[in-house]
Amino acid sequence: MAQRLEGRTALITGSTSNIGRAIAVAYASEGAHVVVSGRDASKGASVVAQIRAAGGKADFVRADLDGTPSVSRALAAEATEVLGRVDILVNNAGIYPPSSTPTTDEETFDRVFGVNVKAPFFLTQALVPAMIAAGGGVVVNLGSWITRLGVPRGSVYSTSKGAMETLTRAWASEFGPQGVRVNAISPGVIASGDWDESTRAAADVMMRGTPAGRSGTPESIAAAAVYLASEEAGFVHGVVLDVDGGRTGVAVVAA
Repeated sequence: MAQRLEGRTALITGSTSNIGRAIAVAYASEGAHVVVSGRDASKGASVVAQIRAAGGKADFVRADLDGTPSVSRALAAEATEVLGRVDILVNNAGIYPPSSTPTTDEETFDRVFGVNVKAPFFLTQALVPAMIAAGGGVVVNLGSWITRLGVPRGSVYSTSKGAMETLTRAWASEFGPQGVRVNAISPGVIASGDWDESTRAAADVMMRGTPAGRSGTPESIAAAAVYLASEEAGFVHGVVLDVDGGRTGVAVVAA
């Protein structure tokens, strides 16, 4: 059976841990040559080693995406140099300071929007023209379930992810006719590998009464990311795909 991303190249931001790492591993297992990117070089090396040990192709490019256009452009240039071209861009890197509206200062506000919105905006701006010139490409953005289902903390984060979902639709309209498909994934409550039991239990409480009844895994998001990057999704444009165990789309009935 042919690998779904065979011969493709991909840059995944924030891919040294959790969802980003799972996407990088999944893409490589489907035949893509991936650039793993993030701030921590040791974690990046670990992901690259895991992929190569399984027979995949991967390289690490360090980047501390802060929203500065020059930093995004530098990552785009280095990833292109390593890969030869970038066929698939996954805008995954993001930060989530769980502050309330009264406790959010201007520095925190600007930092969240810098990492979560400005950085992917300028990275996409830097990479899409080459995709168009090459005949096509794919952009996958990461949104969040709390963009459409309000929670009492994290208002700035949820707003930033709402901006990414809006950009997904705008970019699909702008770039789709030129051969670049743009879609997004909206993850639900996703368990992190470094959670302790109490944190995991608290996460499962948020999923109580949903069809899934539990928190998800990074691999479930990675599976959706593979689909959106593959030719199987060739007729899919401007979609925000909820991978949330039914948290936002189905009435929650508390047991």
